Amino acid sequence: MSVRVAVIGAGASGLFAAAQLLRLGASADIYERNDRVGKKLSITGKGRCNITNKCTPAQVFENVVTNPKFLFSAINSFTPDDTIEYFESIGVATKVERGRRVFPQSDRAADVVNALEHDVKSRGGNIILNTRVSAVRQEKKGVEVFFDGGSAEYDCAVVATGGESYKGTGSTGDGYAFAKALGNKINTPRAALVPIYLKDDVSSLAGLSLRNVTVTVSSPGKRDISMFGEMLFMHRGISGPTVLSLSSLCADRTDGRGKFSSAKVFIDLKPALDNEKLDKRIMRDLSDGNTKAVKNVLPALMPKSLIPFVLAQADISQDRRACDITSAERELLVRAVKGLSFTPDCLGGVNEGIITAGGVDVKQINPRDCSDKLAENVYFIGEVLDVDALTGGYNLQIAFSTAYICAKGIAGKYNLSE
Repeated sequence: MSVRVAVIGAGASGLFAAAQLLRLGASADIYERNDRVGKKLSITGKGRCNITNKCTPAQVFENVVTNPKFLFSAINSFTPDDTIEYFESIGVATKVERGRRVFPQSDRAADVVNALEHDVKSRGGNIILNTRVSAVRQEKKGVEVFFDGGSAEYDCAVVATGGESYKGTGSTGDGYAFAKALGNKINTPRAALVPIYLKDDVSSLAGLSLRNVTVTVSSPGKRDISMFGEMLFMHRGISGPTVLSLSSLCADRTDGRGKFSSAKVFIDLKPALDNEKLDKRIMRDLSDGNTKAVKNVLPALMPKSLIPFVLAQADISQDRRACDITSAERELLVRAVKGLSFTPDCLGGVNEGIITAGGVDVKQINPRDCSDKLAENVYFIGEVLDVDALTGGYNLQIAFSTAYICAKGIAGKYNLSE
């Protein structure tokens, strides 16, 4: 039998769901409000597209922040290895970088988008651009999809509209409205994977990138949370992989507007060295520096732009001679290097978030196929759901895995086969 499916949204989850539906024998109309597909996907990973993470399903769950249990069936049904195999099969050669992150060998997100689009079109998918869907209505034997200038009937609809982050790419929360109209609960959307803005003036550090550091957020009465890896200073705050992941873990330390109270951010500039080893290293550098000003000795240990901050927190004059530094001052210097302290102000806003946390409450979504328990012919996949993960390719893996079980679920419902 011929099964007609409307896929709403031509991003990562929508394009992949359409490709799988077409492979399984369904027909698919893909509605996209933009003038091209994959607009947000084309800018992910700074234009390189971190497709997935070369890890086990168990390791994916370890990096899911919200509702990991809901994703058990999806991730185990379509694993990171399956994602890599799929993209290799459609002509996207991949490579694995630090943190097991998987990228296209070309370092071009456009190649990922183009390959997905070609896979959909080559299988007969109909991509309808510049068309915004305004509503999805459950009918007795299917669904009716309303869009600019009309409506059309389908056997089922797949909502893959994304969240609210990067509104310029078309992610404006349309899927939440569809879900709410069908009776679903929407858990308040909020920015996730965002910069952390500081109360301190760090403008002199803007553009400074640090590798192999440990960043910790500490709040009274709560467990410290830490991340090891790369970070970046901005004019008014900090970003980079470690900070973005921390931002998703410390949302409960802020008020409803993302403002911190009584929190501190600590950066361990030398996590590989314990205090004793670091003290010996500093003692050696100071000895070699002898009569030099301490500010001219420390560049061997850290970036030059950080030195004023470290010395200020150690309460040591920048012009103090290296040979005059006392053991007590050295101890303060070690503490500053191992815990350079800043005061966080707030989390970045929703339009700065790489993804959106919150969304369609998964209690009303079937975890086996992402069908809506309140509207059996409507499916919700990807970022529109209340699931989110840390950086490293895990969020795109969620998009692909939920799309996969959705397509398989529709195929099973209508007895389709490859």
